[in-house]
Amino acid sequence: MPKNIAIYGSTGSIGTQALDVVDAHPNLFNLVALSAHSNIDLFIEQCLKYKPKHAIIVNEAKYDELKEALAAEDIEVHTGEQSLIDLAKDADFEMLIAAIVGFAGMSSTLAAIQSGKKIGLANKETLVVAGELVMEAVQANNTELIPIDSEHSAIFQCLVGEQMDELSKIILTASGGPFRGKKPNFLANVKKHHALQHPNWTMGAKITIDSASLMNKGLEMIEAKWLFGLQNDQIEVLVHPESIIHSLVEFIDGSQKAQLGLPDMKLPIQYAMAYPMRIKNDFPRMSLMKIEKLNFEGPDLKTFRNLAIAMEAMAKGGNCPAVMNAANEVVVKAFLENKIGFLEMSDLIEKSIEKIEFIQQPTLDEYFETDKKTRAFCSSLFK
Repeated sequence: MPKNIAIYGSTGSIGTQALDVVDAHPNLFNLVALSAHSNIDLFIEQCLKYKPKHAIIVNEAKYDELKEALAAEDIEVHTGEQSLIDLAKDADFEMLIAAIVGFAGMSSTLAAIQSGKKIGLANKETLVVAGELVMEAVQANNTELIPIDSEHSAIFQCLVGEQMDELSKIILTASGGPFRGKKPNFLANVKKHHALQHPNWTMGAKITIDSASLMNKGLEMIEAKWLFGLQNDQIEVLVHPESIIHSLVEFIDGSQKAQLGLPDMKLPIQYAMAYPMRIKNDFPRMSLMKIEKLNFEGPDLKTFRNLAIAMEAMAKGGNCPAVMNAANEVVVKAFLENKIGFLEMSDLIEKSIEKIEFIQQPTLDEYFETDKKTRAFCSSLFK
């Protein structure tokens, strides 16, 4: 029987590649629901092609256009943030591909978990903001969270069949982004078109900027902490420019395991969607003979302060990662709109962490309030 799935964020980078996997294996997957925020033209095209039972356009201003375009189809059309949550709870699918970027994806992901659905998680912010609460919900509802991030997928794959009490540490690899080796005097003058030129990966704008600033690696450290139940000192970052080794695990006997592959997000997406099966594909194959050399170096925490900020937020815990994440989303948007410089992003994140009240053990409502207050404060710093 095909697996009934929903893809939230179907017009984004992860969502479109997940649909490529569906195209390659139409007998394995049945699309029950698709969602998009505002990219109405592509979303209409997707809905007409895949004919899901449910189509959710979050931007309510686009609802009438979607409704009219799908009038002749047997597709239920929904709009608004609440529709994402309601369908995550009630719709008849077994797995949600959570590909909405940023904090906006958390509520629907949590709702799906609480209804016992499996999650293919591409939205790292869900665990960064409220990882403890989310993983408690995963356990309480006897479901599974399979990571889609290439690094976390690599760790997940390396740990299949292993005993967690035999794990010593994990090593998350980072490409270093387009500015690897650069110093602050160079970064002070970079513009968004420079930062969007990632050397290895094709990703959405927000994630690409996070990769350039190394914030993406900081978010991944916090995500890994909750996903794999680790202590802070069990997580390391290693810069690996070729992006062939996607991450490693080290066991208590000193042995290390790594997952290798070409930098192609469709592989971890397919792995999560098909898990626990591995399925064939026609993706390009890796040849170490052609690659010849793999390089490694430590991250430059003084130049790329966002990674150091994330490490400090992880160590402090409480709502500090939530403050950091909200401020980061604000400053990345501002940078992409040419309102602030590249190095200013770190300055404004630090100011937000200093300003917003620290809560050691926040409730879910307090996480949402933290997010709201942080966005308002951080936005006020550059208006």
